[in-house]
Amino acid sequence: MFTVFTMTEPRDRILNCACELYLKDGFEGFSMRKLARRVGVTAPALYRHYENREKVLLAVVGQAHNVLARYLYRSLAGETPRERFARAGEAYLDFALDHPRYFQMIYSFAEFMGLDEVPEEVAEETCAVERFWHDRVRECVEAGLLRSHELEEIGLSLWAHAYGLISLYLHGMLDVPEETFRQMYAGSFVRLLRGIATPAYASELEAELEAEEALPDAGPVKPAAK
Repeated sequence: MFTVFTMTEPRDRILNCACELYLKDGFEGFSMRKLARRVGVTAPALYRHYENREKVLLAVVGQAHNVLARYLYRSLAGETPRERFARAGEAYLDFALDHPRYFQMIYSFAEFMGLDEVPEEVAEETCAVERFWHDRVRECVEAGLLRSHELEEIGLSLWAHAYGLISLYLHGMLDVPEETFRQMYAGSFVRLLRGIATPAYASELEAELEAEEALPDAGPVKPAAK
């Protein structure tokens, strides 16, 4: 039984349902009628607020970027460049684990929608996140924590590392509980940072890594069962 869609219908519910439907059925299997059934409203009602399925999905991507930005901006509460840098990395992980569908949506929608290029509004949202992360890297370079290589190259390397690890975990390729994965994520970044850190910061990281490795072993990581 369909209900009549009104402006009081929670926007988050519509976008969450759209995200779930898209990730389940892909772009070709996504339709306004299917979305209306999932939300529990009439299809014509959705069309009064979203012109087509592309507009709905772009709204989902915009919402995903907004949520990611809220997580990242929490890191600004850190009192030093190093603390803000570390908090930003943790915030990215928290966002992905708290909102795995949004995480997937941000990085997959353009390909599966068959777009030749990312729409301007989405590109702007992506650039804002990139600028935020590069600012954290720049602060660490200026504070003498990271070597003065090209900032964009450092930022790209760190982002790719984080994205790769999180994607493996979310796709079930790492057979470990969440807390163990969080420890793996942190330890992996310490190892990576030692290669781009200044000598003084590298020594600090080395000491932190030795302290971490002295903790009881959680056991080897096993590939997820097929």
